[in-house]
Parts: sequence; structure tokens; C-alpha cells
Amino acid sequence: MFDTYGDRIRLVYREYPLPNHPNARPASEAGLCANEQGKFWPYHDKLFASQRRLGAADLRQYAVELGLDGSKFNACMDSHKYAKQVEGDIEAGNEAGVNGTPAFFINGRALSGAQPFEEFKRIIDDELAAKKK
Repeated sequence: MFDTYGDRIRLVYREYPLPNHPNARPASEAGLCANEQGKFWPYHDKLFASQRRLGAADLRQYAVELGLDGSKFNACMDSHKYAKQVEGDIEAGNEAGVNGTPAFFINGRALSGAQPFEEFKRIIDDELAAKKK
């Protein structure tokens, strides 16, 4: 996406753990703890590649595998430092009409589910053209 648009677009990632996945909230918090050490995206990618193994021990092990400071990561997880942020993201998603993941908003225009790049491009190009007017 950024290869095509460079600094003309901005990505904002929000947490929206689904309630039917018991490990989703802890995984969301873990991603934010990884972010403290500059490893959000590698940790995010690890979680998505390991969706069947998201228990507490797994989340901690992934941090170690990615070279995070384990004691800082564990302290962050144990304190539930980001629980309120995750809850706030869920509430904002609910207010915006999100009912599943992935969900995307491009200048307020909803795009639900996994979509091909062309769908994003169509909306982004339309929004960039409207900005020029």
C-alpha cells in the first residue's frame, strides 16, 4: 500500500478482539506490549501465523522469539496495562458499526472483510481525487 501511495496515506490500527475467541483480548494486549519495544508488526505477524496457539505461555514465548525484553514484556502483560485501550478500541469499533474482522475505514468509508488491493485502491484513489477538488 505504501509502495503505491507513500506519505499520501496514513494507517491507523485499532484493536477489535472478537468475543468468541477467548485468547483474543490477551493477544491484543500482548501486541500493544510488543509495541512498547518497537515490535508491534513482527509480533502481529507472528500471532496471525500462529492463530491456534495464543495461550498466555505462547504469547510470552513469541515475545522471546522476536527478541523482546522478556521481563518488560511480562510486566506489561501482568499489569494489563493496555486493557482499557483495547476496551476503548472495541467501543469505538462498535460505534462505527464493526461486527467482524478485518474491518477497514478509509476516510469513514467502510470496507469489510479481507479484500484485494484493487478495492482499497479504488476507494483511496477516489478519496485522493476528492481532496484535490
